[in-house]
Amino acid sequence: MTLDEIDRVGLIAESYRIADIYIGECRSIFLDWALKLPDGVDQRAAIALLIETYCKKTPKHPMSIVLQEGLGKVQNTGRRGGRAARFGE
Repeated sequence: MTLDEIDRVGLIAESYRIADIYIGECRSIFLDWALKLPDGVDQRAAIALLIETYCKKTPKHPMSIVLQEGLGKVQNTGRRGGRAARFGE
């Protein structure tokens, strides 16, 4: 699997070039990227390749954070939201 195969239109690559991009924008880009993945591509392997390519160079970039979230590697802060937080469930 290559970057050209998993990011054919360059969505992820371009997100790293956008100055002052916010994490919410990165999440939208990530979702668009995920929806455009070719059938049969292992999503976890594709995200791992993106992390290997981009995150080591720019670990604090919002897209790096989103990619790590995509693999579930971001530490849980312990925060609980929604009903569980309001009612102590």
